[in-house]
Amino acid sequence: MSGHSKWAKIKRSKGNADAARGKVFSRLIREITIAARMGGGNPDGNPRLRSAIASARTANMPNKNVENAIAKGTGTLDGVMYEEFSLEGYAPGGVAVLVECMSDNRNRTVSEVRHAMTMGGGNLAAVNSVSWMFKPQGVILIDKKAKDEDTLMEVVLNAGADDMALEGDEYEITTKIEAFENVRAALEKAGITPISAELTKVPDNMVKLDEDKAIKVLRLIDELDELDDAQHVYSNLDVSEEVLEKYAKA
Repeated sequence: MSGHSKWAKIKRSKGNADAARGKVFSRLIREITIAARMGGGNPDGNPRLRSAIASARTANMPNKNVENAIAKGTGTLDGVMYEEFSLEGYAPGGVAVLVECMSDNRNRTVSEVRHAMTMGGGNLAAVNSVSWMFKPQGVILIDKKAKDEDTLMEVVLNAGADDMALEGDEYEITTKIEAFENVRAALEKAGITPISAELTKVPDNMVKLDEDKAIKVLRLIDELDELDDAQHVYSNLDVSEEVLEKYAKA
């Protein structure tokens, strides 16, 4: 989706704030649990866990939630066993959709995603049908009032960021996966708190639709994003800020 920060802003503005906060916490808990299970409970030797904990702090998650998620992942506290997998498909207009899932019941999750896709005018597709279009990337959003542009650019570029651009009232900083933690640490050292910082996936090419079809795809993406087992939903829809704003007010 063109302009990651634009869609992130819409997601923050839509719906009940407490419900959205609960959804973020649920996803972070799952990510921390999986990271601890796969790489151990010490963030110093587990980059994925370290990144998940940093994201939890950015979201103001209580330390107790983080500690419990790590304990469940390492087996010192009983908990649900999650499985990671991706589901792929097409939304209306041929827009590619990639849903990264984390679930304790694959059959339930596949059924829920398939239902949402069908109701939204899309369909599930075979493995690797669209995933090849998306490349991993770090994206960090900073309020433009947090620091002057020249200082912020110096901090992030010296830390290894690829680019920084102003999107509305936020700076969107992009990084390679391997530079993500360095950039986030540099921001923290400079006293700059991100609005959000996440490892995401960016499409190689975009699909532009007319307004009505674009809003239909946005609605489908929203439905998928609201599913409990959907950790991340990616698409290659190219949508203008005007259409996003109209969708947000709908």
